[in-house]
Amino acid sequence: MDAAEFDEFYTASFRRVSGQVYAMIGDLDEATECTQEAFARAWAHRRRLDRAEHPEAWVRTTAHRLAVSRWRRRKRGERSPDRALQATGVARAVDESHVALVAALSRIPEAQRQALVLHHIADLPVHQVAAEVGVPEGTIKARLSRGRAALAALLADEPGRAEGGATHA
Repeated sequence: MDAAEFDEFYTASFRRVSGQVYAMIGDLDEATECTQEAFARAWAHRRRLDRAEHPEAWVRTTAHRLAVSRWRRRKRGERSPDRALQATGVARAVDESHVALVAALSRIPEAQRQALVLHHIADLPVHQVAAEVGVPEGTIKARLSRGRAALAALLADEPGRAEGGATHA
C-alpha cells in the first residue's frame, strides 16, 4: 500500500472505525485518539496490510485493544497500592439512556450487537457490514431486524411489556 492508497484508506475508514470504537468504550475523545494511534501503527505495517483481506478490521481491532489497554493502565494508576487505604471517589452523573443502551446491547446476541453497532453507530451500509463480518447481506438484515426488536423490547418503558412483547426468531 503506497502513501496515496493509505491516505485514501484513512479518509474512507477513519469515521467508521472511530464510531465503532466510541460505541464500544463510550468516550469519543479516547476513541478518536486510539483510532489515530491504530492508523499510525497501520502505516508502519502497511505492506502487511496490503496483503490483508480486511485492513479496516485490523485497524478497528487495534484501536479497540489500545482503548482497553489505556483503560486498564488508568484504572491501575488510580488504585492505591494498598486497596484498603484507597480513598472513595465521587462518581460523576451518569446518562441514564446511555447506561440503558449499553446494558441492553450487552443482553442481545453478539452477532446482532455487532451488526447494530457497525450499521447504526459506525454508519456502515448493510453490504459493507456483510463484507466485514463475512456473511451474506440477508443475514445482516435479519440480525439488524432481530437486534432492533430485541433492543426495543429491552428498552421499553413498561417492564412487563419488555418481557412479554418480544418474539424470538
